[in-house]
Amino acid sequence: MRTPPLADLRERLKSERAALAAAFIERPAASSYLGRHAALVDGVLFELSTRLELPHDFCLAAVGGYGRGELFPGSDVDVLLLMPSEPTAGQQAKLENWVQACWDAGLEIGHSVRTIEACLSEADADITVETNLLEARFVWGASGLYHDFERRFLARFDAQHFFDGKLAEQKARHARFDDSAYKLEPNLKDSPGGLRDLHTIHWIARACGITGGWNGLARAGLLTQNEARRIAREERALSALRIHLHVLAGRREDRLAFDYQTELAARLGLAPTAHKRAGERLMQGYYRAAKLVQRANGILVQSLRVLLFPVTAPPQPIDTDFQVRANLLDARDPGLFEHRPDALLRAFIVYAQHPSLAGFEPVTLRALWRGRTRIDAAFRANPAHRALFMDLLRQPVGVTRALREMHRYGLLGRYIPAFGRIVGQMQHDLFHVYTVDEHILTVLRNLRRLTVPALAHELPLASRLIASFDRPELLYLAALFHDIAKGRGGDHSELGAVDAKRFCRQHGLDETESELVAWLVSMHLVMSRTSQKEDISDPEVITAFAARIGSTRRLTALYLLTVADIRGTSPSVWNAWKGKLLEDLYHAARAQLLGDDEAVANIATKQSEARINLALYGLPGSAADALWQHLDERYFIRFDARDMAWQARMLWRHTESPGAIVRARLSPAGEGIQVLVYTPDRPDLFARICGFFARIQYTILEAKTHSTRHGYALDSFQVMDLANRGIHYRDFLSFVEHELARDLDPSRPLQPTPRGRLSRHQRHHPYPTTVRLQADAPGYGHMLSITCPDRGGLLFDIAKVLMRHNVSVYAAKIDTLGERVEDTFLIRGASLQTPAGVEPLIADVRAVLQ
Repeated sequence: MRTPPLADLRERLKSERAALAAAFIERPAASSYLGRHAALVDGVLFELSTRLELPHDFCLAAVGGYGRGELFPGSDVDVLLLMPSEPTAGQQAKLENWVQACWDAGLEIGHSVRTIEACLSEADADITVETNLLEARFVWGASGLYHDFERRFLARFDAQHFFDGKLAEQKARHARFDDSAYKLEPNLKDSPGGLRDLHTIHWIARACGITGGWNGLARAGLLTQNEARRIAREERALSALRIHLHVLAGRREDRLAFDYQTELAARLGLAPTAHKRAGERLMQGYYRAAKLVQRANGILVQSLRVLLFPVTAPPQPIDTDFQVRANLLDARDPGLFEHRPDALLRAFIVYAQHPSLAGFEPVTLRALWRGRTRIDAAFRANPAHRALFMDLLRQPVGVTRALREMHRYGLLGRYIPAFGRIVGQMQHDLFHVYTVDEHILTVLRNLRRLTVPALAHELPLASRLIASFDRPELLYLAALFHDIAKGRGGDHSELGAVDAKRFCRQHGLDETESELVAWLVSMHLVMSRTSQKEDISDPEVITAFAARIGSTRRLTALYLLTVADIRGTSPSVWNAWKGKLLEDLYHAARAQLLGDDEAVANIATKQSEARINLALYGLPGSAADALWQHLDERYFIRFDARDMAWQARMLWRHTESPGAIVRARLSPAGEGIQVLVYTPDRPDLFARICGFFARIQYTILEAKTHSTRHGYALDSFQVMDLANRGIHYRDFLSFVEHELARDLDPSRPLQPTPRGRLSRHQRHHPYPTTVRLQADAPGYGHMLSITCPDRGGLLFDIAKVLMRHNVSVYAAKIDTLGERVEDTFLIRGASLQTPAGVEPLIADVRAVLQ
């Protein structure tokens, strides 16, 4: 059978789609575009079905999004070919010809060919198929067959089963996105807070017999008219954004990728401001819309559940104002929040006090949402309300859960207006993966996790410290305010400290407590920077740090906040090595503050401990002397007793080896490996070692290099696989020892290392590169600080520059923060003594960072 020419239909579809897109760009109206696009495809399908003479007892129906009359530019055209019985061979040939003709005409169809019985059977087996068929719409053919299908489909429809299936489907979909609407590149359709969450509400409402969209839900008493209009407005805005995205990408693309964010912002008329890029303004608007969608989904799905599953058990009273109904917190008086505004806060205290509760009863939830506007300046100034908020923070359990619910339904941002201003604010600093508001609540959660005895094994020191910390609510306040001033311009730590101190005073904290919270906010970056950028084995670094801290209580508070903060930036930023650095800094600073610093720096004590360690391996204490006789005092200051013992054991009887000795072990920090390199010293060593680890895609976290009195280099490296490739470490240790020793052979040329590429995130949100060189405070040399986007081979390129300028590295801290690095090198060299030597070095370093 020969297919009739379809060029006219193809051209019609192409030109009318282009006209629709142009009209939309000129005057964005999502509902109009989606409906007109669906109507255009209806006409093309009708014409195709007529031209190709599909059997007249067949029926063509639109299903899915196309079935409800919402066809986005890049979406598939989902259709159902309904048959009265299984097709004959001739009919099957016609159907295949018709499907091919659809593609030839430019329609990317997703089709199914079924009888009514097959449709019902598939719907019973698959909730996705059932949902598609729920939205079926007649397009062409035997209308009687379609109405018979519609009647039989609805007759077997089980609303309760459908509800359970859609709820499970939504939970699984949210889990694919880590239950977060705040990804850097969210999916407009499927992410939590995306369009699919709104579709789920519509589908369940239809299962409850509620039609008419948002107005229908308002007529059913589940929304006010104002709420219905607002949700409809956000749905149109998200739909318009998805249309723009499809048109811009030229295909189906539902991810708000970095590549499109700036151009989408321009199409929506969003210009950059003094403190935000246009793309950041776009994303903040999206995140706020997603939060509203999540809020509406949570309230309405719960409300619809009550309609489908009526509660018959009597409620259990909690107090005069609240009760438990079906394991949900319920206000006993529907008008409670109107008559008693303080109940807006008391509800969350009760919620925190009853951790077994699954949430809030729908009517109460809607009342809380609507009551949020009662939280105004007068409400916030009321001493009783301030006391209630502090009471919430002092609850032994449920604080994080309660504050997250307050945030979800808009009450937290009303009570702390500065918090409300950073809702949905993204942080394009290449390592935060959450919006500012989500990061703050994650830091608070991390602090609260430290108080749970069952989780003490995760961070034993921090768990022990917080258990004995008096007034832990001060830490929670510091967490709430530590990043609250981001996006204002200026130093967010200092601005946030001002806000925090004012809030503390208003909430009845005394001067000492208020000062501590404000100090924590202003200093919240200091401990991480010191541990990851400076040589914390240097007593002068510890002395200077301890002087800034001033007391052990402040030190403990800052340590706890720092641990929670780093762990709250991104799942990939925290590692055991950073944890060890912070612990070492904490212990050293605490000893300094308690006047016990002499014991920390006592070389004789370290040497004695190292000799005892050697004895455990059956070596005499004098075994260390073969190595130690060649080392100066600085070596014994920089390395701890365990490292000294390991190095002495590995190098016993090899201190005069003519070739490179490489030894590797699992890192005592708990992650990664520690590598010891001992070889006759020469200028290219650091570059060769960096190149080796770059080629095998391992990240150097810290380097300590030391030159012996007899011309050898003793270098120690902490190395980690940040990609978590699941390498078998025992085999890998042998590989490193053999291959790195081979690379260090001076007869072999310096091996090239591929230059890595910047990620899309880095290209579209460039982070400023900074290079600073300053005299090292202890006077041993200079400190070179580099902050820039990360890429493969970066450290190797820097090492080659230092080598060309005859500059040696005696210590390095490599801090990888997501896609950003903050590297610190302690360096020496004659060229660093004059501007004529310094300026070319800095210029060459900058050049390799580009």
